Amino acid sequence: MEKDSICLNNKVVFITGVAGFIGANLVLEIVRMSIPITIIGIDNMNDYYDISIKKWRLQKIDEAVGENSQVTWKFMEGDISNNDEISLIFKKYKPNLVVNLAAQAGVRYSITNPDAYIKSNIIGFYNILEACRHSYDNDEIGVEHLVYASSSSVYGTNKKVPYSTEDKVDNPVSLYAATKKSNELMAHAYSKLYNIPSTGLRFFTVYGPAGRPDMAYFGFTDKLLKGETIEIFNYGNCKRDFTYVDDIVEGVKRIMQAPPEKKKGEDGLPIPPYAVYNIGNQKPENLLDFVDILQQELIRAKVLPLDYDFEAHKKLVPMQPGDVPVTYADTSALEKDFGFKPGTDLRTGIRKFAEWYKEFYQV
Repeated sequence: MEKDSICLNNKVVFITGVAGFIGANLVLEIVRMSIPITIIGIDNMNDYYDISIKKWRLQKIDEAVGENSQVTWKFMEGDISNNDEISLIFKKYKPNLVVNLAAQAGVRYSITNPDAYIKSNIIGFYNILEACRHSYDNDEIGVEHLVYASSSSVYGTNKKVPYSTEDKVDNPVSLYAATKKSNELMAHAYSKLYNIPSTGLRFFTVYGPAGRPDMAYFGFTDKLLKGETIEIFNYGNCKRDFTYVDDIVEGVKRIMQAPPEKKKGEDGLPIPPYAVYNIGNQKPENLLDFVDILQQELIRAKVLPLDYDFEAHKKLVPMQPGDVPVTYADTSALEKDFGFKPGTDLRTGIRKFAEWYKEFYQV
């Protein structure tokens, strides 16, 4: 049974983290719908990774908007942890839909730079929630749906796989995971108190062209090209549910148009219009198999030479703090409610990444 959806025509959509990997691809997908829509984007353009990739993504958005006269696109460089900036955007543009994809990402970075996670993922998200709450002031229609990025990392070291949104997730193994679980709890409270329809999305290991350089497939490519050694954690006994960015974006696009229903319980109080979904490929890949496919595709794209000695550049190392041995998404709720599940196979996705890498870095 697929959910009812709201029409995006003539809506104002506020997307945070628009220069980020998922944010930029979501904006591009909405622009390609060729409907009358206003997209407001914010990003702090931080240098957590190579800023030239963020600028390239924004350039692609500008090019796409240039070909779609129905789309109004406004980009602001700003930070969601700055409450004044967020309040001003809500006051000026009155967004109907909010998609919060701005976050300090990365598990390992949260061990060395915890402040960045509290600022962006906790204070920033709180500012978004408060702005949504006050969007209903003076009987305004306000925000019809808040969609926000959670993460598969909330499952911690849960033994039961595949991971279901019905599972208990009270044992985060990194500050990053704890902030994402906190987002879900904060959203639930605001949904209950202020009847804000909200949906959290637990993304599983997102990859693809123009992705994040701190992710394994990208970092491995950089190192192999420089002749450096790549470290494969947990001696290669790691499995990841690699999910191609186009599948993630398709999921977000469908979900943002279908807010949880507002309804009252037997006590006359609102039942929180709140939902959480997994978006993953439902196919965990062993890291060694993944590295094998990456090697083949980098050679095919002529990023690396045919006779490259991969064995000389591979090192098996122990598990890192904050890491988990396996991620595996149960997407049955997503399929039931939206008739959709990710399905891009790893080789297809890695091939597209390798081809993009070749062109972007001119190697």
